[in-house]
Amino acid sequence: MNGKKRILTGERPTGRLHIGHYAGSLENRIKLQHQYETFIIIADVQALTTHFEKPEILQKAVYDVALDNLAAGIDPEVSTLFIQSQIPQIAELTIFYSMLITVNALRHNPTIKTEASQYGYKDLTYGFLGYPVSQAADITFCKADLVPVGEDQVPHIEVARKLVRRFNSLYKPILKEPEALLGDCPRVVGLDGNAKMGKSLNNAIYLSDSEEDVSSKVKSAVTDPARITLKDKGNPEICAVCAYHKIFNKEESHNIEEMCKNAGIGCTACKKNLAAVLNQFLEPIRDRRIYYETKQNYVKNILMTGTEKVRECAKQTIEEVREAMSIRYF
Repeated sequence: MNGKKRILTGERPTGRLHIGHYAGSLENRIKLQHQYETFIIIADVQALTTHFEKPEILQKAVYDVALDNLAAGIDPEVSTLFIQSQIPQIAELTIFYSMLITVNALRHNPTIKTEASQYGYKDLTYGFLGYPVSQAADITFCKADLVPVGEDQVPHIEVARKLVRRFNSLYKPILKEPEALLGDCPRVVGLDGNAKMGKSLNNAIYLSDSEEDVSSKVKSAVTDPARITLKDKGNPEICAVCAYHKIFNKEESHNIEEMCKNAGIGCTACKKNLAAVLNQFLEPIRDRRIYYETKQNYVKNILMTGTEKVRECAKQTIEEVREAMSIRYF
């Protein structure tokens, strides 16, 4: 440790990252990386909870997530990127934690319920149901102090905190109880007005989208369906375009909302404005991504170096865990 508190954050690699990821976690992660020792997990094992039938997507997705983090502004000199499946101690700690929590507690986790409904799961796999246990191991194997999360992930952090308290009480107080670090950004709605932006919903604007793609996607975004003509007054509260203005065009958003309410701006002009703002915001991210795409060996080395560093940390923690549980036999 270098005296700084440690953060654990990251994503499941299920595809490229979009502007919802940026607003919800990446922007804050980039700001915090110089204040805290930052570990960024690419949670490929947890990606299998919903993509177990398509493991072949993981290799590309792992690199896409790494590229998007670097392109967005993560500095590999100060932040540590690593791949979850390459840290076997996380899997071991997950097994130990699974002895300390009941199936009923997991079934009643509100985030699990929501995600199961979203994916249409009626009969849950062991891995999907145990996702919060795996996440608790991710957070605690490196003794993270803080975990930046959105409101919907707070129940997972509570599972981690309870497991740490139970472990420390039963065996030995060696694990650190993590705290949730809540961001203040609202969830970014999908282009179709869905409460969530995501690849599986086909309603996302990706950080790597071209200028033409962004303009085309914004053009298709859902606005107030009751607004038929330019003279009709709009309701910005149910408009995806206005929601994006609030997040990515803060200086103008209030004025745009007022014009919308008073029929002072049409949806076409509003969308053109937003597309210009988003493309200006994404341009440096695209440029950095293109640069890193030409440096594949460099990106691979970043992941290998980060994973090796984290593995050493994990080995130390798991030795302490085994000793605390009296299961060191030799």
